[in-house]
Amino acid sequence: MTATTSPHPWHVDVRRGPAAELHGAVPRTDRRSASWFEVERTALVLGSAQRDEVVDAAACAAAGVEVVRRRSGGGVVLLVPGESLWLDVVVPAGDPRWHDDVATAMWWLGEVWCEALVACGVDGAAVHRGGLVHSPWSRLVCFDGVGAGEVLVAGHKAVGISQRRTRDWLRLQSSIHLAWRPELLVSLLAGAEPAAADLRAPYVHEGAAADLRLAVEQALASR
Repeated sequence: MTATTSPHPWHVDVRRGPAAELHGAVPRTDRRSASWFEVERTALVLGSAQRDEVVDAAACAAAGVEVVRRRSGGGVVLLVPGESLWLDVVVPAGDPRWHDDVATAMWWLGEVWCEALVACGVDGAAVHRGGLVHSPWSRLVCFDGVGAGEVLVAGHKAVGISQRRTRDWLRLQSSIHLAWRPELLVSLLAGAEPAAADLRAPYVHEGAAADLRLAVEQALASR
């Protein structure tokens, strides 16, 4: 079967660098873009509304972990080189993928990831279209809760999605784990809790990352 190609083509690229530089990239507003971001060093990324005090700065410095703040919402995300797939998509205002409703605006990207996972032989992938699902630690750690458009596999969060929007563009940031390091994550947070065992384990993709990335790009091409 031949995949349908969208009349609105995507500009796809790969960028590698420090997490702060990648999060700070300024989107173009004249085209759709999809960028695979690859971090050069381990980073702990805070959501836009999180306080600096949630991080143990000394522990991060000792471990050589960069502390970064993104401008989209949600909890902290640990990025380790080679241990996640991070995709940023940007659509200009007026694009068919733009939606004024903040939650609905993320559904379609969840559908892209879901379609790609199914194409890679993953069973039980589904897009969450309901309200926020909280846990005791979801406001602190991104993958402990579930939001609109995010993908679950057999009940485990697989793809996290956050967004930032202006009058001119919508930027959706998404990622999936290729490995899960709860002990490292909690060691970088301030305070005695949570313990690694307290966090909800996400779905970890154990298939070939290159195959999943290609499947995502193919799913994007039809939109």
